[in-house]
Amino acid sequence: MAKITIKATTPRLKALYKEKFVKELQAELKLENIHQVPKLEKIVVSVGIGKNKDNKHHYEVVRNTIVKITGQAPVDRMAKKSIATFKIRAGLNRVGISVTLRGARMYEFLDRLANVALPRVRDFHGVSAKAFDKSGNFNLGIVEQSIFPELTFEETQVLHGLQATFVISGGKAEYSRALLEKFGIPFEKQGGKN
Repeated sequence: MAKITIKATTPRLKALYKEKFVKELQAELKLENIHQVPKLEKIVVSVGIGKNKDNKHHYEVVRNTIVKITGQAPVDRMAKKSIATFKIRAGLNRVGISVTLRGARMYEFLDRLANVALPRVRDFHGVSAKAFDKSGNFNLGIVEQSIFPELTFEETQVLHGLQATFVISGGKAEYSRALLEKFGIPFEKQGGKN
């Protein structure tokens, strides 16, 4: 009887990063050490439930959306403060859900986002270059989940947005932007320049 071995394939963007992008970024950013090259550490995808916190159907739709587009089960985010006006109790009310992607799933999600989902956005002119924080992390807000091809028409009837946070080592926004451009994230053009 023949022995069958299953070999896990490396995601396309991860292989490109290791083989090509690291050397290119080191040269372009004029970095002395290869360890100074920015690296994508994780992607956090989150959805706030907000005013629909008591609507179980809305919660299930949001949860199924996150599972389908990330391939991973989300974690519930509970309220940290009690707000009487909104009937929110700290630690008891669910205010959102999130998923932290690392490794192969992170690179596969980024590949689908940059090459399949973002080009499907209507009147898309690129993502904002102002969405970097002081640490060089990038935040991308997506208005509606219907841009993801994994979802059927029925699953996009209840519209909701989501937030993707790209946590990048390197500490500088310009380094992070150079890395994301290599991965294929299209930034909006500023007065004819990119």
